Amino acid sequence: MSGVIFSRNRIKLKKLLGIRARLAMLAVMLVAPLMLERVRSLEDARAKQITIASEEYANITHHSAEHQREVISSVETMLKSAAYIRASSGIGRSCEILRASLPANLPWIRSIMLVSKEGVVQCSTLNVQVGLNIGDREYFRKAQETRDFIFSDYLFGRVSNRPIMMAAYPVSAINPEEDSVAVAGINLDWLSKIMANLGGRPGISALLIDSTGVVLAAPPDQASMIGRPLDNVPLLSAITYKALSSNSDTGSISFTTTDSSKRTVSFARIPGTQSRLIVSIDEDRVTAAINRDIRTAYLQLGLVCLFVLLGALIGAEKLIINPIEVMTGMAKRFGEGDWSARVSHSRLPSEFMPLARAFNAMAAQLSQRERELVATNDRLTVMASIDMLSGLANRRGFQSRLDFEWMKAQQYRCELSLLMIDVDHFKLYNDTYGHPEGDACLTRIGETLAGIAADTMGFAGRYGGEEFCLLLPNTSAQKALEIGETVRATIQGLRLPHITSSYCTVTVSVGVAATLPSDTQTPGELIEAADAALYAAKHRGRNTVVEHGFAKLVDEVGMAMAG
Repeated sequence: MSGVIFSRNRIKLKKLLGIRARLAMLAVMLVAPLMLERVRSLEDARAKQITIASEEYANITHHSAEHQREVISSVETMLKSAAYIRASSGIGRSCEILRASLPANLPWIRSIMLVSKEGVVQCSTLNVQVGLNIGDREYFRKAQETRDFIFSDYLFGRVSNRPIMMAAYPVSAINPEEDSVAVAGINLDWLSKIMANLGGRPGISALLIDSTGVVLAAPPDQASMIGRPLDNVPLLSAITYKALSSNSDTGSISFTTTDSSKRTVSFARIPGTQSRLIVSIDEDRVTAAINRDIRTAYLQLGLVCLFVLLGALIGAEKLIINPIEVMTGMAKRFGEGDWSARVSHSRLPSEFMPLARAFNAMAAQLSQRERELVATNDRLTVMASIDMLSGLANRRGFQSRLDFEWMKAQQYRCELSLLMIDVDHFKLYNDTYGHPEGDACLTRIGETLAGIAADTMGFAGRYGGEEFCLLLPNTSAQKALEIGETVRATIQGLRLPHITSSYCTVTVSVGVAATLPSDTQTPGELIEAADAALYAAKHRGRNTVVEHGFAKLVDEVGMAMAG
């Protein structure tokens, strides 16, 4: 009888201890020791937290300094480009290129100027600055003396009266015969935005100071410090002196304040400048979170058992597998090129939130990098399509424009004309006057063709060597001949001396070709036709314009095929 009663009790116990109850009990047995260990580990982690935080923010300081260096490097690159343009072009031409080349994706550059040796602004991307005299500015004089890139300290703009930093690079560093200076104004607001990742953190104070200790930039929550010398801040005055007087690019110091709080301060020099990035860490506030964790860990020990029981009942399928599948799907979409793929926080348990934030942060960073690479490639494509000597499009840029105009002409059924222009006896010109004069001659011709292109709604380019081209959309063969004659006469009218020529001046031969683009033709055939006409012009004694019967031949071929 007792055996029957025991068997019945076992059956009841098994029903009571079903699979869910067993999972819950197993989870409690696994989690409870871990929670107790967590309490002990938090006690041990308290001492390590300060060291970890110091190392972390030292790395943040270094990375932020590197980011600032990238800004400085971009400013230096733009100034060197402006100086090169000024060294290779007249002031009028360099001003036009300067205004057209300031990238929109460098918002920290407020303006770029070309300044005479006396300090008078000759041209600027902001018209209001033209005529301004900055000859008394220390950075301007120092750039002239050192012939190197110079970055200024904190100062106020004379036009806007707003806080600004200035950078200068002398054109004489590229061409000793030029005495002007390229100058750029740096927007301090953008420097502060770059430091935003250092702001809003408990116990963290981050500032960018110049060589005199004046605050140049700060995160939004510390914006009131901008423009103030750190000598007025007792906690930071000592570290400021050490940072400015140290020969080391980086360093740190720990000290105890009058209210017994411990602080660690790190500093890093911004490469290329005398500016320093200073990050101050209040250890008590940094460790406040872990202190709270220790206090609440004991409460969590009791609560976690209840949550584990509920979690075991809900099941691993909903809490683990589904979130993993969601993140896997997002990762797959992102890997297939969907840069907008983001993990929705509302679809994930809280345990997966850090991973989701990390994934989204990575996705956002990669998307930004992709946009930056596209923008950089666009800028490089533009630079690679310009001939620096003549200021016109080079062969690559001309070919791209020809392909575009060819498709456009096909779409709208309009004529397209091409002029191939060759400088007569240019080798003899170089042998007689030298290559520098030859380059100057090509520059004058390039400027002339640019003006004619603007008047005729055409597109001029340097095809190679002494050969130029002029593309004329929606232009008939007769009109193209007239424009070709205009080109020939205008260049001869420049009266550039050429004693080895029978005309005693620089002349050009012009080949003209025109067609109505169709699917049976290619842009290369138009170039070949214009080049053949140019060859004929040379054989007719040069300094002449010859039309190729390209359109007529195409029509005849089409009629023959139709027949």
